Amino acid sequence: MSAGGAAVPPPPNPAVSFPAPRITLPAGPDILRTYSGAFVCLEIVLGGLVWILVASSNVPLPLLQGWVMFVSVTAFFFSLLFLGLFLSGMVTQIDANWNFLDFVYHFVMFVFYFGAFLLEAAATSLHDLQCNTTMTVRPLLNDNQYNINVAATVSAP
Repeated sequence: MSAGGAAVPPPPNPAVSFPAPRITLPAGPDILRTYSGAFVCLEIVLGGLVWILVASSNVPLPLLQGWVMFVSVTAFFFSLLFLGLFLSGMVTQIDANWNFLDFVYHFVMFVFYFGAFLLEAAATSLHDLQCNTTMTVRPLLNDNQYNINVAATVSAP
């Protein structure tokens, strides 16, 4: 009781005072007008391009280029899934903090693509490495493979 005889209301519950997570990104085709939508479209295009370029180079260094291939294929499919969720409007039906998920998604894709870029650049830099295969010394990458690896390195942002 207070000095005036009136009951003091209890303090507000801090958990109730915070708003529920909401999405500020638009759903539907309007997502394509945002930076997030542009990044996802870029990841789809570049992921597919790197996928095609690495696959066409006959993968002369499977240990290095296997990770590059994994990243490009994974980023391609997850970007399609992520964009499909926004284009179909499913993000309004799934209770999640889509702003945070969008940030985490782009950060993980950046880390994966940066690692893939470094490995593809390392594979490309081995162009002049001489290998002894069955008594003949030849370069590790022929000129065609080198050109394709340069294109894949430049395409992996």
